[in-house]
Amino acid sequence: MGTPLVNPTLLFLLTAAGLFGIGLYGLLAYRHPLRQVLAANVMANGVFLVFIALARRGLANPDPVPHAMVLTGIVIAVSTTAFALAIIKQLHRTSGSPDSAPAPPPSAAVDS
Repeated sequence: MGTPLVNPTLLFLLTAAGLFGIGLYGLLAYRHPLRQVLAANVMANGVFLVFIALARRGLANPDPVPHAMVLTGIVIAVSTTAFALAIIKQLHRTSGSPDSAPAPPPSAAVDS
């Protein structure tokens, strides 16, 4: 067996950059709050993947501190997502629309 064609750490980092880019695009391109929450979660997964990729140090055992940080980050991301979804649900219940911007006033009909 020869050397691998692609370094696994580089593959993880490129995947993480792709996830972060997709999430950033979704955060900036879409106005709907639910899509923005999902895009922020995709970005967070990209960051978590960077931490896991950088925890590996050669062939020795990986550093456990970044793994613990990622586990803590996942717990925080889940609770933050639940809180954001509760706010979006309340906003939808109150205003009738999940968007944070107020609805435009109805146009007056012109009688002829």
